[in-house]
Amino acid sequence: MAYSALAVALLLAAGTAQATMYRWVDGNGRVHYSDTPPMTFQKSGGAELSKQGNVIRRTQSEAERQAEAERRAEQKRIKVEQDKQAQLDRALTQTYTTEAEIDLARDRALEHHKLAIKGAEVRGKAVEANLAELKARIANIEKAGRPVSPNLKERLDQVIQEGLDLKRTIFSNEEAMVQVGEKYAADKARFRELTGK
Repeated sequence: MAYSALAVALLLAAGTAQATMYRWVDGNGRVHYSDTPPMTFQKSGGAELSKQGNVIRRTQSEAERQAEAERRAEQKRIKVEQDKQAQLDRALTQTYTTEAEIDLARDRALEHHKLAIKGAEVRGKAVEANLAELKARIANIEKAGRPVSPNLKERLDQVIQEGLDLKRTIFSNEEAMVQVGEKYAADKARFRELTGK
């Protein structure tokens, strides 16, 4: 009795194994059916079918797996951006209670750059005067037909370089002020959105 039950179970298992079919599409777009999967099944993808033709299991093609990986990566990137924005929003609403406080913070941030510009402009005037004086001395020496000392030429080069450095300082601080203004304007607009004020 136990022997015949085992034989029936083996026959059923064999029948089920033979009933499995595979469906896939080749590189030319033709659909194929077979009781054994092709060598390219993992690459091209396809479906395992029951004897009634129902899909038991589907294997994604390499292109589908790649597209799925890209979709998941994009979802992850979006989630990271959303989390970052949520964190920034929390910081914004916890730092400020009114738009006036945002304006005050902006003015404090701009003050540092204004002072740097003013200091560079004041120093720039002294450098311009020094440069004019050095050029006049060199012109007088050359007019008298005497050679200009290397020390004097070096001082002239240093003063010219300092003038250029001061102009760069002014320019970089002016750019920074624009960025500060844009940042706080964006913060203010977002604060309005979040608080409805």
